[in-house]
Amino acid sequence: MPTFCRHNRFLERCPVCSKALVSQTPAKVAQPRRSGAGSKRTAQAKRAHQRERLRVIHELRASDDGYRCGLVPGLRSSEDAEHLAVEIGFSSGRLRGLERSPPGVYGDARALAAADIEQASWICFLASYISPLQGEDPFAGIRVALERAGDWHAGRLPDLDEVQLGPRTSHDPERGSGTLAAYRRWAEQASSQAAGFRGEFGWSPERRFERVFERLALPHFDRSVRFELLLTLGALGLYELRADSLHLLGASGRGGDDATTIAAKRVFAIGDTLNLTRRSAALADAVAIPIGVLDLALANWGSGERVTLGFPVETNDPDALQRARGALAL
Repeated sequence: MPTFCRHNRFLERCPVCSKALVSQTPAKVAQPRRSGAGSKRTAQAKRAHQRERLRVIHELRASDDGYRCGLVPGLRSSEDAEHLAVEIGFSSGRLRGLERSPPGVYGDARALAAADIEQASWICFLASYISPLQGEDPFAGIRVALERAGDWHAGRLPDLDEVQLGPRTSHDPERGSGTLAAYRRWAEQASSQAAGFRGEFGWSPERRFERVFERLALPHFDRSVRFELLLTLGALGLYELRADSLHLLGASGRGGDDATTIAAKRVFAIGDTLNLTRRSAALADAVAIPIGVLDLALANWGSGERVTLGFPVETNDPDALQRARGALAL
């Protein structure tokens, strides 16, 4: 119940009596600080954990030389724009190479598709998941994994310990074969890999890409790897798949730190996923290239290092490069 003072006011609100109330309140006893080796070790462990979680990304940008283009509002340098055009030329050349004369395990998958679509799909999955290496023998790690796994129908999961992983792999050695097992369960639930990738009858290639991309949201199966897998399957002609967008997940979802997403935010000067999708589609339309070309092109532009994914570093589509330069007003 509220207490009234002699002035017929609430005790806490009386300008006279409230002072006496405050003076009678016992002071809080300050808690002594913890000291000793235990607290020091705790603080050191906390700082070490924070350092492990800290990621420093150095963004390489050329100096502002007055360059401006409505398609790429984030670029302020003609050097950056030229770099983007060159990477579009490389990525387009690689996609055309997959369609016309796929090298290494990609060619093996296409040759096998008519006789055994399941094994061909398995080859493409492992190629995307492990990722081709940089250098003279880009498919070395993938071949080792295929030898350990054997035929898809055998049901074995390859041991990826000491297998060389490429720059775009999503394999986490600490999880072991967890993602591989999840992929097999996904295929079993669909009745087969082929059924999972084909989806429902009547879907357009773009609709099929969108739906299968969503359904392949497996643990530690990153956006870039999912995208690369479906792009490869479509380019090799194993399934009717064609990218409908870049499927950027934004800063709030898994994949917010994906290399393509980070680069897209820089190039298009916006972080909203919907507007990133619109601006990337506008750039692809202006250059007259499939939207899938921009996935690798943006990632390579942002990192400053060309990831070749099984193709020679000098791969190029000169027509796409010329169109990109024209669209970017270079």
